Amino acid sequence: MPTTPSTESFRERLAHLDTCVVSDALDRLGLSGVVTGIHRLSTDRAIAGRILTVKLEQPNGRVPDRHNCTAAIEAAQPGEVIVIEQRALPEGAGWGGILSFAAKLRSVAGVIVEGPCRDIDESKTVDFPVYGRSVAPLTARGRVIETGFNVPVQIGTVTVAPGDWVLADGSGIAFLAAANAERILATAEELAAKERAMIAAIRAGTPVSKVMAGNYERMLQD
Repeated sequence: MPTTPSTESFRERLAHLDTCVVSDALDRLGLSGVVTGIHRLSTDRAIAGRILTVKLEQPNGRVPDRHNCTAAIEAAQPGEVIVIEQRALPEGAGWGGILSFAAKLRSVAGVIVEGPCRDIDESKTVDFPVYGRSVAPLTARGRVIETGFNVPVQIGTVTVAPGDWVLADGSGIAFLAAANAERILATAEELAAKERAMIAAIRAGTPVSKVMAGNYERMLQD
């Protein structure tokens, strides 16, 4: 999935927004994509990028042919985000420190895990953004295996496909399905412009009650 100028431009536009305004755009368009309960664990940075996916499940007699998530790291282009579904082992880490180090060297933007992560101090040391449900020291080694790379995964209640887009920050996660991504982004940019105008009005002396009642309450319907 090579990075083209249009792809990089889209990523830069998305990175200038926050998940709240993207959530509002999804609401206006009647689309799903917001996931809550996954938190940033290793840095305070937001991440935005196109997605590669990994699915981890119980072995059930299957023998892995590679270590979990390594194929995604080696396939990733700079600025992409690895998104992992690991629901099979509630306290087993779906991501760890050596993977963070390798992903950092590949200029991966960050990782989002539906499940626990470990080695968070190591990820902090290499300044690699890790988002996950929780932290746990228990290894996934021998307990879960990679059963899918670049296949649809479920994060929260959202089905995420490779090539979709994601924005993650301190408020949560917002996924943009590839088929609707430009429409979602354009709507979010429109709403962000309205919010900036509201801030300008408050700065100019308009009472916040008037600004919020007049514009904010109607902005998703306009």
